[in-house]
Amino acid sequence: MSEIIYDRILNIKTNGIREWPEMENDYNRYEATPYFALEKLFKKVKIKPSDMFVDFGCGMGRVAFYVHNRFNIDVTGLEANQAVYQELQTNYNKYKKVAKHNNAKLEFKYLLAQDYLVNDNDNVFYFFNPFSISIFEMVVHNILKSYEKNKREIKLILFYPIKQYHKFLIQRTPFKLISEVQVSFDDLEHDKFHIYQLSL
Repeated sequence: MSEIIYDRILNIKTNGIREWPEMENDYNRYEATPYFALEKLFKKVKIKPSDMFVDFGCGMGRVAFYVHNRFNIDVTGLEANQAVYQELQTNYNKYKKVAKHNNAKLEFKYLLAQDYLVNDNDNVFYFFNPFSISIFEMVVHNILKSYEKNKREIKLILFYPIKQYHKFLIQRTPFKLISEVQVSFDDLEHDKFHIYQLSL
């Protein structure tokens, strides 16, 4: 199924690329995760009805809307680019018209990723290479602080992550790499999801 058709089903528009101003070196451009990649991901990663999903750098909301619609679980999307956030809000208003059957919570916040107060029940965190390693470290630190308050199984889903993400997680956190999901065979090294887990 094409990207355009998927967007039509969700009543949103998420194609295209959005760049940050040149002076914003810590943040990467917006580019949506392909729908076919999400299909492959969730054949491997099982989502439970009790899961609470957070998308860091959610852009125009594709992953958040997809997960909310498919799994009917609570989803939070975080976006710090004001122009992109305005487009996200337009999508949200349109999506609500086709998601009246869905009683799970869906919310979007306009703030920096490191400023997000991790809910003690948030347990699935998604990253499509949204920002620098310094910000990623702060975000993971916040997740670990939440884990100390409420120990639970936590998953980090990384798509196209930079090598520093892996090095940090393996060498300086208790997260373990539990799975990889290859999206295509054009770029074996990068075009894949990496799933890290922190268990009870």
